Parts: sequence; structure tokens; C-alpha cells
Amino acid sequence: MSFIQNLQAAWAHNNSLLCVGLDPDLAKFPAHLREDPDAIYQFCTAIVDATADLVCVFKPQIAYFAGESAEEQLEALIDYIHLNYPHIPVILDAKRGDIGATAAQYAREAFERYQADALTVNPYMGFDSIEPYLAYPDCGLIVLCRTSNPGGSDLQNLEVRVDAKEGKKLYQHVAQLVAEKWNPHGQAALVVGATFPQELTDVRKLVGDMPLLVPGIGAQGGDVQATVSAGKTVAGAGLMISASRSILYAGKGEDFAEAARKVALATRDEINSHR
Repeated sequence: MSFIQNLQAAWAHNNSLLCVGLDPDLAKFPAHLREDPDAIYQFCTAIVDATADLVCVFKPQIAYFAGESAEEQLEALIDYIHLNYPHIPVILDAKRGDIGATAAQYAREAFERYQADALTVNPYMGFDSIEPYLAYPDCGLIVLCRTSNPGGSDLQNLEVRVDAKEGKKLYQHVAQLVAEKWNPHGQAALVVGATFPQELTDVRKLVGDMPLLVPGIGAQGGDVQATVSAGKTVAGAGLMISASRSILYAGKGEDFAEAARKVALATRDEINSHR
């Protein structure tokens, strides 16, 4: 089953548009885990077990693992999700973007070493930096479009002209490129932040039912109702609305997983109330 098919099944099976981002920060872990050599794996698998029936996708952020030399724990975590929750796809959040030969190695890393179902990538270097990932047509390719951080406006909101046509925003041009030219296998999705609901509306109009990964609710302050209204498809789906810190660190004690589940359940239900 392809990433897109698995995602569609997860939307329906769990009645959820919630993505839980797995960003393990040892400084925020409960005290009883911090000295465990496998603390990251133990923490993340506990979060996965507590929330797996509430999500449509899990999204580990590679920097939090690599920064702690915990790449083997990342591999084990993705294996754990695939073994125990095969109906929940895994997005490796790495935001890769480099020349074609290097991109081919990043693709091997994501899809062969880590066995991720999808990968976030940066389109700034153009199609030849995206093309190597297309050799894995069952894997998702999630392209940065309009990101949730304030600095995204430095470039993404710039007006560009293509073939002497009327100007448009750079993020709109990226959305059209991905939807019309860079998606030959139907495996693509876009990243559009919840902090910019008008831009989310614009992108949805440009790309039809293409899935959108939407970070920015929870700790970043994006409004859930505005996000769902702006980004949902006619069928009330099409979104992977990501929350990380607000769920992962809802509790500070040994009951951290139970606390995370409560916040994930409330977030999932709040999202659904606006579908």
C-alpha cells in the first residue's frame, strides 16, 4: 500500500486528521527516563502506544535523534510503529534539499535505512533536487510550501513572475509546480502552516485534494477552527494537522503518556468538531 493510500485509510480508520510529531527533547523528559540509555526510544514508543488510535500519522523529527546520536533509536522506533500499528504511516521530518546525486542518498537514507513512509523536502534547489525521490513511487514526498515560522515570509511571500505572466507569491508557485509538474506518481503533499489560514485557503484552491501537512497548532498558536475551515477538502479530510510539544510534554511525571493521550484526544476531537 502506498503512503497516500495508507494515509487515506488512517483518516477513515481512526476518524482523525491529527499528526503527532515526535520531537524528543531529553531536557523535557520525565526524571525517571533521563538516565536510561534508550530513553528516546522508551519515551517515543510510550507516546505512540498512548495515541495510536487517535492519529492519522506519526512524524519523527530527525534532528532530535541525530543531535543525541540516537539514529539507531529512530530506526527502532519506526520499526516499532510499523510492526504494531501498520495502518499508521510514518513521515520522517528531515526537510532535505540538495543536488540530485546527494538527494539520491537522502532518499536511500529515508526510505531504505529508516523505512519511512514519507519524507519532508525543501524545493528551493528545483526539480532536479526532487526527482531522485520519485524513484520510490509508493513513498510520500512532502514539499515545503508555506511554513509556519515567522521567517518563512522572508522568501515564501515574495512576488514572482513566470513566463511574463501575472505575478504570484512564491509559495503559490511552489504549490502549482508540485500539483501540476512534480507529482507524476500522485505521491506528493505540501507543508502549509496553521499560522497562515489565508495562505492555507489559497493553497487548497490551487492543489485540489492533495494532502497538506499543517504544523503550527498547539505551542505555535495556530487556530484549530481556522485551520480546518481553510484547509479541509470537500469531503472533510485532506489534512495532517501536526502537534508536537503540546502533546509530548503535557505531563512531567511517570504518567506522561496518559497526559499526552488526554491532550491528543482533546485535540483530535476539537479538529473533528470543525470538519
